[in-house]
Amino acid sequence: MTDLHARHWIGGEWLDAAETARSVDPATGLAIGTYSEAGEAEARRAVEAAHRAFLDTGWQGDRRLRARVLNQMADRFEEASDDLVEILSLENGKVKGEARFEVGMVPSKLRFYAALTLTEFGRAMETAPGRYTTTLREPMGVAGIIAPWNSPVVLFIRSLAPALAAGCTVVGKLPGLTAQTNARMCAVFAAVAALPRGVVNVFSETGSHGARFVIASPDVPTISLTGSSKTGQQIMAAGAPNMKRFGGELGGKTPVLVFEDADLENALPKIEKALTTFAGQFCMTGSRLLVHRPILDLVRERLGARLASVKVGPASDPSSEMGPMINMANVDRVDRLVEGAIAAGAHAVVRGGRISEGPLAKGAFYRPTLLEIADHALPIAQEEVFGPVLVMHAFDDEAEAIRLANDSQYGLAASIWSENVDRPLRVARQIEAGTVWINDWAVVHDETEEGGFKQSGIGRLNGVSALDDFVQHRTIIHEVAV
Repeated sequence: MTDLHARHWIGGEWLDAAETARSVDPATGLAIGTYSEAGEAEARRAVEAAHRAFLDTGWQGDRRLRARVLNQMADRFEEASDDLVEILSLENGKVKGEARFEVGMVPSKLRFYAALTLTEFGRAMETAPGRYTTTLREPMGVAGIIAPWNSPVVLFIRSLAPALAAGCTVVGKLPGLTAQTNARMCAVFAAVAALPRGVVNVFSETGSHGARFVIASPDVPTISLTGSSKTGQQIMAAGAPNMKRFGGELGGKTPVLVFEDADLENALPKIEKALTTFAGQFCMTGSRLLVHRPILDLVRERLGARLASVKVGPASDPSSEMGPMINMANVDRVDRLVEGAIAAGAHAVVRGGRISEGPLAKGAFYRPTLLEIADHALPIAQEEVFGPVLVMHAFDDEAEAIRLANDSQYGLAASIWSENVDRPLRVARQIEAGTVWINDWAVVHDETEEGGFKQSGIGRLNGVSALDDFVQHRTIIHEVAV
C-alpha cells in the first residue's frame, strides 16, 4: 500500500500544503503513502476558519446543535471503526486488539459529552432584595488541541469532545507520524451532516511551525495538550504573553506496588500488559515495579519468564502480542537508556532490546526488558522511557513502598496490588497521583476525571471537569427598580 495521500481538513475543505513527506509502516520501514506537511500558513488558515465559525455561526450558543453533532459524530465513528483500526495498526504499529480498543473508546466519549452539553448550566440567585445575579459558563472561543502519535484517535477526541460540548471551535494539530490516521479521522468529521464548516479544523505536521503559530495566536485563548512534560512547559511559556489557558495530560512514570499478599495469578498478567500495551509508548505505562521483598524472588522468576516469552510482531500477524515502536529513532533512544542503566549498576533480568536478525529486523521492534535496580535515583527509574522497559525495586515495608512510589517528578497514575482489605485504600490516599488503581491497571471511564499531579499535567480530561478548560465565567448583576 503506497498510494495513500493524507491532506488537512480546514474550513470544511481538504487542503494540501507545498511540502510532502512519507508515511511509513513501523513494522517494515516501508512507505505506505505520502502526506501534506503543514506549516504556519495552514495553521493560520485553520485559526481563521475556527475564529470565523465561533463568531459567525450559531455554534457557541446552540447547545442542541452541539449535542446533535456530537451524537452524529459518535455514529460516524462507529461506522468507520474497521477502517480506522486498519490504518491505525498499519501506521502506528498497534496490534489489532489494541487498535480496536483505542478506536472503540471514542463513541462513548462523544455521547457522554453530548449529554453534558444539554445539562451544562450556570447559577442564578437574588444576592440582595431586588438584586438578581446570574453567572454564566460560556465558551472561551477557539481551542487549540495538540495530540500525540501514540494514541492519536482517542487522545484527540478526549480533548475535542469537551471542547465542542463547551461551545468552542477547534484547531487540532496532529502528528505527521500518523497523518493517514488523522486524515481518516477527518473523513469522519466531514461525514457529520450537522457540523458547521470551520468548527473542527485539523492539520498534520512533523515539525512545529504550525503548532507554534496556534500557541502564540491571541485568537486561540485555550490550549489542550497530551504530550511530554517538557513540551507542556514550553507551551505554557510560549502562551504566557497572552495569558493563555493551558490544560493537559503530560508525562508519567507509573509505579506498580506489589505487596506480599497480592494475588500474583491475577497481578502478573496485568503487570505484563502494563508494560507491553502500545509497546510501552503510553503515558500510563507501568514502568516502575515496586515489590515487597518477601516475594521478590518469585516475582522476578515468574514475571521474567512472562516478559521473555512475549511474542513481538506486526499487527498483520494475529498472533502478535506486542507491535513495533513508532520508528527506529525511538528504538535506538530506548536502547541507549537501557545500556546506560546497565552500565550504572542495573541488573538485566530480561535483556530484550532491538531485533536485529530475521524477518523483523527491518521494523522498529524492541523486545520487553526487565531491569532490577537497588538505586531508585538512576535515570532509568526517574525518566519517562516511553518504551517497553520495566525497572524493579524491592521494598521492605509499606512506608518505604509509598516513599519510593512518590520519589518521582511525575504523578499521573499508580497501581496497587494487595488482598488486604484495608491496605490498598490506605496506601492509595498517600500516593501522589491523579489516578490510582487497586488490583487493576488502566481502567478509564468517560465519566471520571483523569489527569496528573506534579509534572504530569494541569486540569483534568474525562469527567465533568474536562469542560473547565474550555469555559469562562461571566457574572451579570441586575438591580431591579422598586
